[in-house]
Amino acid sequence: MSQSTGNDTGAASGNFRTYISGFILSLVLTVISFALVTSGVLPRSAIPFGLSGAAVVQMLVHLHYFLHLDAASAARWNLLALAFTLLIMFIFVGGSIWIMINLNYRMM
Repeated sequence: MSQSTGNDTGAASGNFRTYISGFILSLVLTVISFALVTSGVLPRSAIPFGLSGAAVVQMLVHLHYFLHLDAASAARWNLLALAFTLLIMFIFVGGSIWIMINLNYRMM
């Protein structure tokens, strides 16, 4: 009768190769973001969309390679915690923007 003392969260643990792959992808996406702003390839109105796209891809890279969250993971609690965090961030950021727009409207 042996008892396991470790916690099994269901998420896969990474190895050195996955961490290096995630690090390289993060660096590439950071360089792409920097190049979008400094090179002048895109029109000025398209730069925020390019940066937003690169930011979303970089968030997905971090979630997959560093936090090991993917569709095959059995750790649904991690996904639930992530969803709750996103909800709280949406409330804070959205509420702050709403307040600033309302104050701007009332001050003008």
